[in-house]
Amino acid sequence: MDRPPVATPAASGRRALRTPRGPRTVEVDVVVVGAGQAGLSSAYHLHRTGLVPVGSAGWEAARGTYVVLDDNPRAGGAWQHRWRSLTMADAHRVHDLPGMPLTIADPAEPAADAVPYYFAQYEEAFGLNVQRPVRVTRVERVAAADGSRFHVTTRHVDHPDEAVVWSARGLVNASGTWARPFWPAYPGRAQFRGRQLHTRDFRTAADLADGHVVVVGGGTSAVQLLLQVAQVTSTTWVTRRPPVWIDEEFTPELGREAVSVVEERVRTGRPPGSVVSVTGLPLTPAYRAGIEAGVLRARPAFTRIVPDGVVWEGGAPGVEGWVDGPSSVAARTILWATGFRASLDHLAPLGLRAPGGGIVMDGTEVVADPRVQLVGYGPSASTIGATRAGREAARRLRRTLGW
Repeated sequence: MDRPPVATPAASGRRALRTPRGPRTVEVDVVVVGAGQAGLSSAYHLHRTGLVPVGSAGWEAARGTYVVLDDNPRAGGAWQHRWRSLTMADAHRVHDLPGMPLTIADPAEPAADAVPYYFAQYEEAFGLNVQRPVRVTRVERVAAADGSRFHVTTRHVDHPDEAVVWSARGLVNASGTWARPFWPAYPGRAQFRGRQLHTRDFRTAADLADGHVVVVGGGTSAVQLLLQVAQVTSTTWVTRRPPVWIDEEFTPELGREAVSVVEERVRTGRPPGSVVSVTGLPLTPAYRAGIEAGVLRARPAFTRIVPDGVVWEGGAPGVEGWVDGPSSVAARTILWATGFRASLDHLAPLGLRAPGGGIVMDGTEVVADPRVQLVGYGPSASTIGATRAGREAARRLRRTLGW
């Protein structure tokens, strides 16, 4: 059976280089890694600065070019992988991409359908020519006649033997977090005989109806999943910090405050913190009902996991915002709604991390190498932040690379 070609246009002309051995090398000015909100916004603004996307008519002879690489099978970024019960009404607000408003015809439509459809329309309308499904495996600096360049190695997701190296002057990394779910380390976790799922593995509450569920995590996803699971079985909610409920509208001022706190962290080279730890949880009517029903009443983190459940040691928490309970809870499922970490392993050869574990940032720009822009990272991890970051990344690269 014939296999499909690598998901890249045929390379020819002065921008296509072929070595005697190894993967094909294609020369561009900027590589964008990721085609979620941040990646598409970056591509749009790069196009606006005069760069031409690979695959467009005459791109080989263009003065400046860029390519967008995505490891997903279709448009939609991480949204296409969300659980089906997450509707557009329940999702965090999805902000418009630049140049095309998002129209929500049915608030009850699953976000896993509506957002990918919008992204696909966007890619087509602006001719972004996203290359998929290809996975970036490594980014490294390589000496070149015009100075150091980035070699971005990609492999076709379905056919890993098919590789392409993109040689670029600049890099916009918008790889997001979905590929790196965070699983906290707890004593006894490996001995648990029940089911352990992360948020990214959740599909329907009905799948968990066969016994008690312990939900771990203090963010919006934990709250939303708790309310669903509580409709089919008993639950226990566990958080690292007492939940803070905010009985006021989430205003632009509150949003800017949250962004400034996260921005300060990445500016000093620390890993980005949780936005919820800054903003708190909105006290919606559904959440109020959950609190009154006893579902959204959190307990502190358990001490250890045993084969048939979880155990607390040390007595009552004595902290406002948490509730007390039995010293042990039998469970069939532990659902880890513990968030994600930035997917940056492919950037490891660049040595960008600071001693604090994060990357020192100035806006979207990596201080150690201004040719690298991180979007959808830190303060730009929200949908509105990602959209704005795409514009900033394109502007900064234009200034640094001088096209």
